[in-house]
Amino acid sequence: MKTAIIIGATGLVGSTLVKQILDNPNYSKVTLLLRKPLDIQHPKLQQEIVDFDKPDATKIVGDDLFCAMGTTLSKAGSKEAQYKIDCTYPYEFGKIAKSNGVKQYILVSSIGSDANSNTFYLRTKGDLEQKIKALDFESFISVRPSFILGDRQEFRLGEKIGIVLAKAISPLLIGSLKKYRGIEATQIAKAMQILANNNLKAVHFFESDELQAF
Repeated sequence: MKTAIIIGATGLVGSTLVKQILDNPNYSKVTLLLRKPLDIQHPKLQQEIVDFDKPDATKIVGDDLFCAMGTTLSKAGSKEAQYKIDCTYPYEFGKIAKSNGVKQYILVSSIGSDANSNTFYLRTKGDLEQKIKALDFESFISVRPSFILGDRQEFRLGEKIGIVLAKAISPLLIGSLKKYRGIEATQIAKAMQILANNNLKAVHFFESDELQAF
């Protein structure tokens, strides 16, 4: 059995992933790298408090690194701060993980991610994908969900409206547009675990409609 390492465990996808992966028999240990501890307990669970600007390499040890880190520009306060959370931190943790012998990196990216995009958010996600790819993990899996559906801890009016709209237009998105349908966080987390235990090698990108198939 394996050890899973999770960064971004407090977000919508990350918190869902934690709940699911603790019940996954392929993992005997689940290590969360956090700024502050979560109020959850489980025999498999180990919570490690780390300084994200100066992470302790000895705590980033295992088999599969799952990254669900991400924020919004309004919450981060600036593009520089958002880039640090969405790209710099996930990359730096990836570098340490690779040097410690971690074999797989499973990343939550975004539909449309592109290092050459004119959109800051998509360019940031694309930058991260390219950086992680260059680390040459035995397996790098990037999932690219569309609008993520689910109950977030904090209330965001814009996202609530977006969820309603996403669900309303979902049946109209068919054919090549199917990948733009909203996707539940539970489905993303489920797909990540399946892919992480499917003996994939090298680099793989999975679009939102492909994640739905799981």
